[in-house]
This record gives sequence, C-alpha cells and structure tokens, in this order.
Amino acid sequence: MTHAALSRDCGETLLTCCIHSHTLPEQKKPQTQRAPMGNSYAGQLRTTRFEEVLHNSIEASLRSNTIVPRPVFAQLYLETERPPTQNGRAGNNDDDDEEEGSDSNSPPLPYQMKPAPEGSCTTDGTDGFCQAGRDLRLASLASAPLDVPSGFILVGVKSQSLQDNVLVCAVDHRFLPDEQGCNALLGFLGNCMGCGQQGFRYFTEFANHINLKLSTQPKKQKHLKYHLFRNTNGVLVKGAPICWKGHDGRVRQLESNFFEGQITVGVPPSNVALTHQTVGYTGSHVDQVNQSADASHSLQNGSDLVPPLNPTSLNQAGPGRATTTVVPTNSGPPKKRHKGWSPDSSSANTVSENAAKPSTQIAVPQITNGVRAEIETLLNSSPAPLPSVPVPGLSVIVPDELLHIARLQPVVFKGHGALPPFTGNTCDTLVSSLLHSCYLSSQTLPRVYQHYGPSPIQPLSTEMQILLTVYYLVQLGPEQVPLIEDLEQIFMRSWRESHLSEIRQYQQPQTPAAQVRHYGLEASSLLSGIPQHLSLSPQGQQPLTPSQLPWLAQLAASSCGEGLVVLQGTSLAQGLQLTFSKLMDGQLKNTSYVVIIVTRPGLETQSCVVVTGKHQCRALAESMFSPTEGLKEINQQLSTGFAQELIQYCNGLGQDGDMDSILNCATFDGMESSPLKNNQEASAKSLKNTPSPKDKHGQKDPPGAHSKDPRGKERVNSLKDICTEYFVQWREVRPIQLAVARKLLSHVCAIADSSTQNLDLGSFDRVSFLILVPPSEVTFQQTVLHLWSSGVLRELSGIDQECVCPRDVERYVVKMDGSAQAQIDRLIQEAHSNSYTLYILIHDHAHWDVSSATYSGSDCGLGLVDQLINSRHVRDSPNILILHVTSFPFSLQTQYTRISPYNEIHWPSAFSNDVDLYHERTRYFGVSELIESARSGGSLPLMRYDSSFESMATALEERFPKLHSAVIRTIVLIQHYCIALMAASGRINSSHNLHKHTSVETLEIVQSLLSAAQQCPAHHGHMVLLRIPSLALAAWAHQRLSRVRRRLGLEDSFEIILGNPNHSLNIGQTFIDRIKIWLKIEEPEWVPRTYLELEALPCILILSGAEPLGESLPRSLKYCDLRVISCSYLQRTTLEQELGLAAYLVQTDSRPPNNNGPRSDSLESDAEKLSSSENEEDEGQDSENSPLSSNLRTQSCGDSADPSPCQSSSSIQKGSPDTVLTLAPSQTKLLPQLSSQSLSTSHPPPYPSQPQSQIQPLAPAAAVASAQTAQPVPPQCQKSKSSSPDSRSSSPNLSCSWARGVTRPPSVLLPRALYDVITASDSSGLPRCTTFLPHISVAWASSFRPLLSKMMTCTEQSLYYRQWTVPRSYHMDTSNRTESRCDNFHPRRLLLSGPPQVGKTGAYLHFLGILSRMLIRLMEVDIYDEEDINCFFQAEAAQCHSSNAHWPKTDVMQTMPFDYNIHDPKYEDISAVYCPGFSPSTDRPPLRQEDMYLRRRTSRIKLSKYAAYNTYHHCEQCHQYLGFNPRYQIYESSLHAFTFTHLMLGEEIQLYFIIPKSKEHYFSFNKHGGQLEGMRLPLASDWSPDSIKSPIFTPTTGRHEHGLFNLFHAMDGASHLHILVVKEYEMAVYKKYWPNHIMLILPTVFNGAGIGAAHFLIKELSYHNLELERSRRSEGAGPTGDVWPFIILADDSCVMWNAVDVDARNVPVEHSVSLKQVLQHMEACPDLTHYSLCGIRKWSSHGLTSYKQMGQFSRGHLHDFLLLNVDRSQSVQYDQKRFTCHDVDFTLRLHSAGLLLCRFNSFSVMKKQIAIGGYRTFIIKTKMTDVPTSVGPSQYVCAPDSKHLFLATPAQLLLEKYLQHTSLKLFPLSIKNYAHPVLSVDCYLNLGPEVTVCFVSSRPHAINITTTGLLFSGLLLCFADSFVSPSFLKKFSFLKGATLCVIGADRSSLRHTVGRLELEEEWRFRLSDEFQTANSKEDRPLFFLTGKHI
Repeated sequence: MTHAALSRDCGETLLTCCIHSHTLPEQKKPQTQRAPMGNSYAGQLRTTRFEEVLHNSIEASLRSNTIVPRPVFAQLYLETERPPTQNGRAGNNDDDDEEEGSDSNSPPLPYQMKPAPEGSCTTDGTDGFCQAGRDLRLASLASAPLDVPSGFILVGVKSQSLQDNVLVCAVDHRFLPDEQGCNALLGFLGNCMGCGQQGFRYFTEFANHINLKLSTQPKKQKHLKYHLFRNTNGVLVKGAPICWKGHDGRVRQLESNFFEGQITVGVPPSNVALTHQTVGYTGSHVDQVNQSADASHSLQNGSDLVPPLNPTSLNQAGPGRATTTVVPTNSGPPKKRHKGWSPDSSSANTVSENAAKPSTQIAVPQITNGVRAEIETLLNSSPAPLPSVPVPGLSVIVPDELLHIARLQPVVFKGHGALPPFTGNTCDTLVSSLLHSCYLSSQTLPRVYQHYGPSPIQPLSTEMQILLTVYYLVQLGPEQVPLIEDLEQIFMRSWRESHLSEIRQYQQPQTPAAQVRHYGLEASSLLSGIPQHLSLSPQGQQPLTPSQLPWLAQLAASSCGEGLVVLQGTSLAQGLQLTFSKLMDGQLKNTSYVVIIVTRPGLETQSCVVVTGKHQCRALAESMFSPTEGLKEINQQLSTGFAQELIQYCNGLGQDGDMDSILNCATFDGMESSPLKNNQEASAKSLKNTPSPKDKHGQKDPPGAHSKDPRGKERVNSLKDICTEYFVQWREVRPIQLAVARKLLSHVCAIADSSTQNLDLGSFDRVSFLILVPPSEVTFQQTVLHLWSSGVLRELSGIDQECVCPRDVERYVVKMDGSAQAQIDRLIQEAHSNSYTLYILIHDHAHWDVSSATYSGSDCGLGLVDQLINSRHVRDSPNILILHVTSFPFSLQTQYTRISPYNEIHWPSAFSNDVDLYHERTRYFGVSELIESARSGGSLPLMRYDSSFESMATALEERFPKLHSAVIRTIVLIQHYCIALMAASGRINSSHNLHKHTSVETLEIVQSLLSAAQQCPAHHGHMVLLRIPSLALAAWAHQRLSRVRRRLGLEDSFEIILGNPNHSLNIGQTFIDRIKIWLKIEEPEWVPRTYLELEALPCILILSGAEPLGESLPRSLKYCDLRVISCSYLQRTTLEQELGLAAYLVQTDSRPPNNNGPRSDSLESDAEKLSSSENEEDEGQDSENSPLSSNLRTQSCGDSADPSPCQSSSSIQKGSPDTVLTLAPSQTKLLPQLSSQSLSTSHPPPYPSQPQSQIQPLAPAAAVASAQTAQPVPPQCQKSKSSSPDSRSSSPNLSCSWARGVTRPPSVLLPRALYDVITASDSSGLPRCTTFLPHISVAWASSFRPLLSKMMTCTEQSLYYRQWTVPRSYHMDTSNRTESRCDNFHPRRLLLSGPPQVGKTGAYLHFLGILSRMLIRLMEVDIYDEEDINCFFQAEAAQCHSSNAHWPKTDVMQTMPFDYNIHDPKYEDISAVYCPGFSPSTDRPPLRQEDMYLRRRTSRIKLSKYAAYNTYHHCEQCHQYLGFNPRYQIYESSLHAFTFTHLMLGEEIQLYFIIPKSKEHYFSFNKHGGQLEGMRLPLASDWSPDSIKSPIFTPTTGRHEHGLFNLFHAMDGASHLHILVVKEYEMAVYKKYWPNHIMLILPTVFNGAGIGAAHFLIKELSYHNLELERSRRSEGAGPTGDVWPFIILADDSCVMWNAVDVDARNVPVEHSVSLKQVLQHMEACPDLTHYSLCGIRKWSSHGLTSYKQMGQFSRGHLHDFLLLNVDRSQSVQYDQKRFTCHDVDFTLRLHSAGLLLCRFNSFSVMKKQIAIGGYRTFIIKTKMTDVPTSVGPSQYVCAPDSKHLFLATPAQLLLEKYLQHTSLKLFPLSIKNYAHPVLSVDCYLNLGPEVTVCFVSSRPHAINITTTGLLFSGLLLCFADSFVSPSFLKKFSFLKGATLCVIGADRSSLRHTVGRLELEEEWRFRLSDEFQTANSKEDRPLFFLTGKHI
C-alpha cells in the first residue's frame, strides 16, 4: 500500500474514532526524539513522525470549521494557513499546525496553562506591556534610549490585540534569517526592552512574558515581523520585513492551494509574437489556455493533493511536448523537527504515484525518466544567488559575435525597475518596454473604484505580477510566442477573482446579467494555466512577499525543464550579464526564456525577461518593426543580395541536382506524353510515395483527358471550342442590399428630422457624390465598373446610360493618392456654390487610412483621408454628408470617434432560425464559417495549414537567422511552386523524383491549375491566389514563376498575374483574346481592368501590397494561398481582411434535404448576434453532411483526375453584390444521375460567394433557364448569352472544370501560427482572433476591461469598442475631443459596416438612387390637376378687356354677365346652379361619392422657390420666421381676449388671440392695462415694396403638421400678418408646432362647427376691427384716411402661385411667382375698393386653354384663395351653420345683393393634396360609441318622437348629407332634369349631382335670373325669413307633383312658416312627411317637412 493510500485509510479510520468518542485523541499523540538546539540532522522521515502528523491532521480537522481533513503530505512538506475565521478576517495568529512545544523540554504552552493567579498582570489592559508592567509598544519607545547588547538587533513583534502597533524586543541576530531567508539557527534568544529581563531561551516563554496571549502555539516565524531601525531624526521606525522564507503567514495558504489542484502546462495553439507599442502598433493576443466548462473550483482546506492529468489537456499538449506531473514540494524550511533542513536538501520532495480527481485545468508537463533527476534537483532547491560576474559599474556589456555564436538576437523585456544601460555590441540585442507597459496598466485601477474613498480593492502586487508572468511563460510551447494581451487577461482574471466580492459591492444597482456582461465576472471563466490559488478572494488569499517570489518562481520554472530559467541576483545588470555569458557558452540552447528577479530588503522588487528561444526571438524581433518598416527591411535584404545565398541553397535539390539543370532537360517534343497524363502519373506517384492526410482521396484518370496539348497557340474561335456550360448574367440589386439602402436612407431622414437642424433635406433638389477608394488601381476600376453598371448616374443626372462612357464615370471615383486633393477641393467649391445640392462623400474601405495628417509624412501617403475628410471646409459644409463604408469599423469606434452610435448601420442577418428574412435564398459564408470548417474535424477542411511547408520554412529560419522570415517563407513557397510545375508539367523525367522537394498541398494546387483548362473545350480554368504582401518579393516571385513557366513551355496554359495595387493589370494578349471571346466583347481596345473580369481564366494571381485594398475576386478562385502573410501583426482587422478574400454567398435552397445538423447557436438567440467579426449566419452543419465538416475530397485534387464531376447541390456566387447564382431546372435533373458517385465523394457545401461584382458567370446549367431573360449588358463588357441548351443537357457529366469549381468555395492555406490562433476560441466559444486589439491605430483604454462575448450583437460590439479603445497619437480621431463634452460627434457622418464582400458597394450605390428619388419626392408635391367642369363661355365676354390689361375695369366688369356655373372640379359631385342658356353634358358617367376623393387627378410638381411649406421644412432662412429669433425665447407668447357683439348671434363673442412677442407690433393694446384693442390696419394709400397690407387668415383643423403655414418663401421675405384660425381643443398642438405664428382661437361652441362658422367669425371680426381702427384714427391715434378694408381668406393647402405672361411670340406662358407678387399686384388695382370679393383661378395643366377663353378677368364663383372687402360685403354674411358648399352659397348671395366680384385669371393657385385633416373630413358616429360605425344616409333623419339610433353629429351636417344623398326620393321630378330645376330661396344647398338648383334671393332689389316661363320641379325653403312672402312665392310656377321641402329649427317654427307663407293652398302635406335629423333633444335637431304640389 502506498503512502497516499495508507494516509487516506488511516485518516478515515482515526477520524471515525474521534467523531464517535467526541474527545480529542491527545493521549495518543506519539512523540519524536529531539536533538539539542543548534544540532542538525538529515531530517529523514520517521514512522513516528508520520503517525504524529496523521494524528495532528485529524485533530486540526475536528477543530476547524471545514469538513475535509487536510492532506497528510501537505502537513509533512507544506506550511499552510487555516481558512478564514467566521467573521471573514484572516487573523495573523491562526496556526494550522498544532504542536505541543518548540522542543522536548519546552515549558508548557500558554493556551494549555491554567489561568494566572489574581493580581498578576494578565488583564486586557496590559496589552502592549510586559509582565513587569513596562510599555513595549513602538509608539512609546520610538524616542526612548534603548540599551541593545552586542550581537542583538531590535525587532518588532506583531500582537493579535494590537493591530496598529508592534512590540519592541531585542533578539540575537543568529536566530534570525538573512536577506535570502537562510542561515537562521533554530531556537530563540531574546531580551525584553521594557523591564530589561534577558536570556529568554524559548520564544513561548518570551511570548508569555510580553503578554501575546495567543490561542495557538507561539512561533518566532509568525510573530517576529519587522526589523527596527532609527531614521535620520533618531526615531525608531519599522524597517524591512524579516525574511522568514517559506514561513510567512501571508503566503502559506497561497502555496498550499498551488498544489491542491492539477497544474497543466497547456500548449496554446498560437505561434505569434508580442509587438512593440513604442513604434505605434501593439501586439495582439493569442489563445487563452483551453479551459473546460467546469473550470471553477471550490478552494477548500483539504483538497486532494495532486490530481491526475486531464486527458483533454494531454491531447492539447502538442507533438513533442513533454507532459509532466509536478509533485508538491516543500515551500520553505520544515518544522523544527527537521532541524537539519537546508535549501539544498533533496529529501523534502517526493513524487506522488497516485493522484486524485482534478479540480482545475492547470497542469505542468509530466516528468519523463530522462530528465527526472535534473527536474528533481530543480524542485528540491531554491534559487541560489547568482555567481559573481564581473560587471563594470551598472552597465551590461553585450558580447561580440552574440548573434553569430548564439544564432539569435535576444529580446530583453523591461519589467519592474529600470534596465541598466547596454554597451558593447548592442545591435545584437533588442529591448522592449511592452511588458513594462502591461505591468503599469494592470496596476492602474479603473476610476469606478477610486470614487468611493479608501477601497479594499487593490491592484496586483509586483511580486504577483512577476509570478503570474512566470506561470504564463511556463505554459507556452517550444514553438509558441508570448502574447502580451494573454498575459494582461491573466492579470485581470486573477485580480477579478481575488476581489470578486468587493467588485460586486460596486455593482449592486445593476442586475446580475449586467454585472456579468459589463465586468466579465463569469464564475467559471478562470483562465486555464493560472494556478487557482492566484484567484482567491481577499479572505482566503495572503499577499505574496518578495522573499517568497524567487522560490515560487523557481518552483514553477522547474516544471518545464530547461525551457524557462529563473535567475536571482543582487541587480538586473548582474542577471543580464550572466544570461549573455550563458548564451555565448551555449548553456541556454534549450531555454526559451530567462526571468531575472532581484529582491532586496527595503527595496522594490525588480525583474526583467530575456527571450532566448530562436523562434521566439525571431518573431518578437520582426514584430518590433512597424508594417512599413518590415517591408522596407525585406526590400533592403532583396536589393542588397542578402537573400541570394538562400535562393542558391533552395535551388539545389540534393542528389537530384539543381533546378536550372533539370529545367534545361525539359522536353518539348510534341510526341511526348501529354502534360495532363504525366502530371497525373506524377501525382499518383507523389501521393503513393509521400505521406499525406489526403491519401484516401486518390485521383483517377478521367477518360478523354489527354486530348489537349498545353503548348497549343490556337484560340477558341470555332463553335466546337465553345464551352456550353459557361454563362455570365447581369442581375439586379439583391433584396438585402435594398433593405440596407433603405436603412441608410432612414438614418439620413432621422438626422434631418432631429431638432439639431443639421440637415435640411427639404432644401436640396439634387444629389451629387464622390467615392473615395484606397490607392489601388484594381479597386478604382472595380468601383467604376459597379458605378457604371448600376444606373445611378442615369438616375441622378438624367443622362441616358448609353451616353455615359466609363471615362465619364471615373470623375466620381477618387483614388486616395496625390491626385485626390484637387478633386476634393473641386467638390468643396461646388458644395459652397450649389447650396441646393446634397453632396454624399463616400469613404469606401474606411479602415484603410485612419492616420492623422499631422503625424503622417508626405512620402508614405497616409493621413490624406484626415486631411481631406476632416478638413474644416468639409466638416462645416451643411450640404456635405459623409458615409464611411467598411468591413472592419473598429478603428472608427473609439472613445474619440466622430460618428454617433445612432448613425451606425450594421449589415443585417439574412437568416434567423433558418428563415430567409429577405427571400433571396442566399447565405453568407465568411470568416466564422471558415473557422467552423477548420474546427469541424472534417478530413479536408476549407481552412488548413501545410505542415510540410512549415517544417521546411522552420528549418531554413534556423539556418538563416539574419534573414527576414517573410523572405525565407516566400522563397521556399515559390520554390515549391516551381518544382510542382516541373513535376506536374510532364516535361521532366520522372527519375528526378521532384515530388519529394515540394509539399503535397502545393503539388495538388498546380495539378488542379494545369488540368482544369484541359477538361474544357474553351480552356476555362481556376484562379490560384498567392498572397505576398511585399511588392519586391511579389515581383521576384512573378519573375521566377514566369521563367519556369516559359522554360516548361506552358505560356498558353495559364497566366501569371502580378497584382500590384499601384499598377493596372498586365495580361498576355492570348488570354485577353480568350476573355473577349468568352464575354463576346467586340471592342478591339478592350482589356480587363479588374479581377472580376478574369472569370474562368486559369491563372496564378500574386496579390501584393501590405494589406488587401478592397479588390474583389472572381468565383473561379479555387485556392487562397496565404502561407506567407505576416504573423507578427495580430490585430483583428489585419487577420479578418486577409481571410475576407475567400468570402462567398451560397444558394440556400440547394442544400440537401438530409442536412439537418445543428445550426450556429449564435443565430438561435438573435439574428444579429456576433459569432466572429462577420455576420452571424447559421450554417446547417453536422459531423458528416455539414459543409463546414464535409469530406471535400475532390476540392483540391478532384479536377485533375476525377472522371465524374462532383456536382454540388449548392450554388455558389462570388464576386457580386447584386447577383445570385441560381440552379436551373435542367441542372437539377442531372442531380439524381450524379448523386450515386459524386455525392459519395463530396458533400455539397453551401458556401457563399464573394459579392462585389455584378458580372456573374452562372452555374453550368443555369444558363438554360436564364438565357432568354438576361438583361442587356454594358457595351464595354458584353457578356456571353450562352449556347443552346441542348448541347448542355445532352450529357449528364459536366466537362468544364470551371463549371464544377464555381459550386465549391476556395481552400485557404494559412501559416501554422495563424491557423492556431484563428481556430482557437475562448471560454465563451468566441474565436480567439476577435479578442485581439481591433486595429493597429488604437489601443485599449484600460486593462480592467471585460472580454467580448459571443452573444453580443453588432451594436453592443460597437459600444464595447467605443468604451474600451482609444486612438493612438497618430490616429486621425485623436484631436476629436473637447473638455466640456463627453462626445464630439459629427452630425452628418454615417458608418455602414458589413462582412467582407457581402455587397456593400451595391447597397450604397442603390442608396444614392433612392436618396435622389426621395429628394425629388420632397421637392415635389401632388398638385390637384383637373380640368374645369361645366365649361360654357360666351364669345362676347372674352372681348371685354384688352389682352394687355393689368387690372380689371369696374364699368367693364359690371357689364359682364355673372357665370352661375361652378367650374371647380372639387365640386363635381354637387348640384349644378341653373344658368339660362347653358346645356349640361349628357355623356358624363355617373359619379359615386365614395370615389370622389380617390379619383381626383393629381400631378407631381416640383416645388418652386416661392412655395409654402409645412412644419417639416427647416432651412436657415426660416429659423427666425418659425420662432428662432435670438431676441425672443421660443414659445414666448401671450394670450389676449377680444370681445365683440353681433346681432345675428344675439350675444357677445369672446375670441382669444395667441400673439408671439415678435408679432405684437401688428396689434394695438390699451396703454393702461395692456388689453388687446385690435389689429393695426394700414391705410389704402400706404404702399411698401416689402410688405403686404391685407391680413391673411387661414382656417385649419387637423393639419398642425401638414398645413402649409410657412409663407416665408412664398412671401419672398415680405412682412405680412398671418393668422391661423384654430379650434379651441387644437390650440395646444398648433402652438407647439408653430410657436411664432399668431393664432385666433374660436369659441368653445364652435368646436364642432364647420368651415362656414370659421369664415363667418373671421369676416365679422375683421369688420368689427375695421370699425375700431377707423374710430381710433378719427380720435387722433394715427394719420387720417381710408383704412384698408381687405382681408385674405386662404386655404391651408395652397402651396404655389403662378402667373400668365405673354412671350415674344404673343403666346401666353405660365410661370411660378411669389405670393407677394400676386397680392401686391391685386392690392395695387386702382378700383379694388369697388369689388366686394376677388380671387384667382385654380391651376390646371390645361389652364391656359380656359384662360384664353375666359380672358384675364371674369365674374363667377371664387374658391380657396379670396381677397374679401369686409366693408363692402358687410351686408352679406357667411352662413355659420354650413359645413359644405358655403363658398358657393356666399358667392351667389353676394352677386344677388348687387356686389361686384372679380376673378384674376392671370393668376392661379396650386393646391396640394393633403390626405390628413381639413374641414372636408367628417366622421359620422353614433352616440353609443366613439368608434365610427357604418351609418347609411337614410339613417341621418327619422320621424319626430320616434325611437331611433341617435348620432353624435351636428344636425346641420346630417341635414346637408341627407339632402345630398337622398335627392332621388325627395325630388324625383328633378333627377337629370336641367330644364326644371329646384327653386332654392336665399340659400344654396347641395341636392346631389343629378339635381339642378336655381338660386333666387328674396331681398328687395336683388339681382336674380329671369324665371318667366320656367317650371320648377321643387321648392326648397331653408330657414325662410321675413323677406320670403306668399306674394314672392307666387311669382314662380311649379310642375304638378313637384316637391316642397321646408326646413326649420324646430316643429313650431316649421308650422309657423307653412302658415305664414300659405303653403297649404298649393301644396299637400301629410303627417308622415315630417322629419327630423337623427339627433337627441340636447343636440337640437333640425326639422323639415315635405309636400307635393297640387
């Protein structure tokens, strides 16, 4: 039985016995023999010792408040503290080890002694005093002279009862440790400094003397705390803590917990470097160490000692990584029984053979036999002082030839303390302060914890930071490079977990969910790899002291063997010098890191880290370059020939010779085997001889594949060489792009609608734009192509698309290079001069240049965006709107951003819970899907790395340490491509065995490239993207590959294209001719300018440049080779834009039905959740059928030899924002025939395509369905329309490899380091790369930040970056901060973000189109455009005035006949007014009342500059007019009452005016009380060119927002008095929207009245005011003269006014004029006072015809816009009861009274169609409910005193509506009987359109028509007054059976009228003919009586 088992069994047995006996087994404690003090022995374990410890463990467990007993071995070898006490305080006097005494003959323990006798000094009042009663406290003895014997020193004793003081005593220095915690004799010798008693030999005795009163055994190690010394003032003070190594109470609990869990040195899958912040960019994070879901661990006393390793952790250790189990070792000197303990003793540690279940995921490598002895030596020893190294002064001498001998350039990371200066060969070493910055940021607490005064929350100590750093470095694998953000997160996680309870105290107001989200306080989110004891709460964690740090660091370092070395010395200079010496001697050959720690008493701890691993040094050194400097270094190495040795080395192939000699042996004989056959044989041989994970996907020779010779120069000119499966189709914008465009538009409208007045859309009449793109020629041409083909220019400028050439389009797109300044300046000038044009400045790929113009030099070209876009001219122009478009918005989302979070538009998710939200049946495939494909465990994932290439590159990096890794990797990669070309071409003898000199991945890429074009008659093929950031390396690679291709004779097989962003494409003429044939382009000078136009061209594209600049790639892209991209700059933007080259859109309806795997959980909860940087599209996936985990066996190697094409059932689209690839029915028929073979070898992947192009090659058979529907294509790039479908459908196998390839996504090859980083994830499942620093130009605002969450939406992610990132000093937003505001957002700046190549270009181009249409829509209104009705003109009437007459002549107007006909089309549904000599049209169709409003014809008319506006118009000129007067506060107005008496009403009328302060000058007030007296009126003789004399009254209801009350532009700035007449209940809402307008409030009784009441009160008020003004002037209040008697009654829908002039050809022309011009012209009429009413005609597009017929002036009905003479028309009032046709009634009564009316036909008014509100909107509802119900006209009236459903509608309205709709019943003889009208006396009522009304007036001297001989079909008497007499009625004749209708206010007045007029003599009445309106009595119904003529 092992010791562990024995201890477990014995412990359980004794524990059971103790519990049953309820007694402490003290009598059973065995004793051990002791040696005299001072003697030492080996400290070997005895049996009695084991039993004693076992017994003590049980006893301590029974006394403790925990359940689990402490491990026996922990007591043997560890000194651990007891858990906290009940009140949460970890007392300093708590002992976990219960011992009986210090020695065998020690005195009794105080806590076991009886109480002291009375009188002794033992009371609480003696704390701090000795037994003699003398004061021992430091505060009392600080200035007292003390006698210290020789050899003794003063020390401070910590007392439990004196927390704030220490006791002074003298102790023999021999029994105290030195600075290293060593050389202390066991025992004690001390003196009391109070009473002077000396010679205390036992500390227990001494503790009793000084009254420590402890509950446990006293120990000198626990209570002798500080050295004491006198300062310069002679005062005794505390000095450095006594270095009791391993026995400090503050660390023992920490140490014990370190071994209570499993320690796993996990290998993070990252291989990337720290970066250097000082050069302007920062390092990013690698993966945190993997952790399980149950990583949280309850830290209890008695946890299992050494748990076994987790199998998962073992699997993640990586190849070649030793896995070790570290045994717990003694943390310091043993107990006194081990008196011979020394730091070098090897007996203090044993290896635990059996371990218990793990409680954490923290493991260290398992010790192997080969290194066990060495490891044990390290484990059992503490770090000894460094050997003496001669260091001159404090400087460090860097040895000569350090780089040459050690073959590395060590990197020194500054830690704590200043580094010594370096001298000597300093160029061979690098120094970084990045680690130091991390330490500083991690010690700066957030401000939230500093606002509460003294806080228990403290940052991590220096010692803890160093120890955590050591633990982090221990975890890293031999090929991994440390990431500073990983270390930072370790610090933060340890800090959070150690202060969890305190942090939560500050979070009480928040919900638990908010706490977790904001602070990241997940309970189970401990970082793996961090010892769990480092995350304790303050109650359980003891501070780490400097004396413990070196030993714990050495203990951690011992777990990784020689991988990490901890050196302790007296200075950093000494440690660094020793490190360099060891490097020169080769002693650190297997060491990656050296940690130097300097701890000295009384001084701060110092540290630094020296990186000595070759791979790590290279990666860190290269990361210390900025991207620009790195490229310069590469260029220099190439230009100086530094890389020539490597090129020569790679050129040699060992025993196979060298490449040049082999190329010279290449055969070109046409009788040789075909390249295809030979490459297949070579492929088969290479796959047979080369180990590969893809061996099981072997290829077969396709039949008929040997028919083409790649040397053939023939072009595809004949029909037999045309590929029937190739098709390119033009498509419209996708639905999701339309949705995004509308979303952009809504944000623009929101800016315009806000109260900030930053954008006035109503003031713009057109849109112009400028698109800014990065300085890439391909991106520039690509944007030009999109713009040209989108039709936006045609829509914005109205130019025909055929008339626009691409050269004209280029002026709308600007490359951000030196030429951009001129175009931006031109735009600024145009914007300044064209204030009515809205300019949209689109900053595409906005993440590219965010550098400040101040910090950027002119040579680098950066900072231009800041200089142009953020210039003051652009920023302050009110008509320039900036739209940033980017896939990576992180650099624009900082604390100083200029973009409001409300102005961000995120690309929406197209799918939610597998539901296609936009019905386009496509699914985006981006970075997250690529990552999932790598994680899925499929046999051949889309994203992978090439292990063979990585091995070769790593070997050469060690061989050539001075060369940049990019140079090495590029040369190796190109060498692999060259050898693969040679092997696959068939031109090289197979005996050379070339396949072993290249990787399998590269060989398959080349084989697929060569074989693809051979399988298609048109030579369609694939594109291979080779990404080489360095321009110089890319040029060398292009030259090298071209040379090999030429030597092999493959010039016509595939093209090699150098993608230089500074140059246009250069393609061979042979391939240009092929593309022109494929696209059917006849233009001889046409050349492809974009990569999209290279669709189906077999080629290798070498894409160069520091980063992709927005270039879109065609769908024929099959391989994205990213193996040589840099691994040094790990920012989220950098990584994702490289992976974004392989983005796709996939057709979702083509997914196989059995693909029902689990979907992405990010979409399960929210359609906008973040799963990576991309949109969170859920992909159907499972372990077998998922596209992300499917066996794409033919993806890489299927095209070259697969006889049956792998027809995927998903359609892929790549390269277009506006197109979707569809599967035609004929193609779907092929699927069953292919499924048995192809689907068994390749699962159909729904992978998306990359959409930025609108040139789309369709899937093979899709051409069949769409060939007939393809739209015309641009002439510059006309696309092929495909050939006949018969040839395609005749064969089930697709011969074109391109046709099969477009249904598969490209494979992505990455460097191993990046692959490990990208495929790793954090605890929440979020890809690790998303937690990196978002952009090189920003920095984290604080280390105390939460981590990104997978459940964050795009908006939440934006807010996260806005809170936690700040721009660097060279970022363009750095200057965007103000002291007074927390934000400084630009009001006209938007940000559109979306995944790479998802279609953002098409979206914002469509946005420009709909924005232009909206502006046109805003500048246009629906104007009623209807021809006049009842047109019948007398010829002589038109000749009354001359054609050039400006004003009407009174005498002429009096001779003109009055036109009784109503010509206004709005009155088409009313009764015609009888006019002698007029014959109505009989062919007019019958009208339906319910269709009247809907059928009225309108026209879209653009607003002129003299238009009236509603409340939505906000321009700078209108601010003062609308109430933004700086002299007055808005809403500063007063309410005034105005009272007058009217005879008709019989009572006083009290009206209220709301008068703004700015308009009070239009009124007169009482001087004494300020009471309103009236409106000021001008004199008739007054005239001013800038004023209008007539007050304007506008009655309105229900149109507070849409009424056209803004007359500022209509009046052309002229002063005028405008009064809104509103109902009382609408006063508040009108006042809110129109604060600067005067309002006349109608009395309460008129709340339910119609338009007649409003006009009645306006007219009577104006006449009363006229009389008051005349009397005021007659009393001397002003100049005498005639007061102006006119007012204007204007409808609230009058929008524009027009005038008719005669042009040079004497032809009338109508044009827009201002209302000011119209009114001033009418007011200037010489005889205007002779007219009672004037008006203008209503506009119609056919109005000039009626103008010619009617002449300039006419007499007739006037509507809508009236100039009323209130003085002359005083005798005629508006009918206050009327709701309809009140103007017709008023006009007829005016004319009959002999008053003169005139219509100015040279002017016209346009009326806007307003569907809301107005006086014509009537709601008829019942009194039972407020909800409108369907009530027929027959229910409007009822019999008197009957039980009927009463209506809540005014009686007059019910009567008018009843008469209008029931004329068939009331006047049957009048229906369509114009010759026999209904006689209406003194009023006009509408009886329906089929009844004619003859109006007559009963007034004396009234002007009526001649009725002699006219028989009337009815008589209508409405409220007949006294002027109507029997004699008057007898003048008229009626038809027999004619109908009489008498209307009265009540039944009695009705009978009185019948009797007074003697109606019963000629009319017959019945009781059933009496009716009333359906009103209750309180609503005062109206009554009417009908009868028949006898």
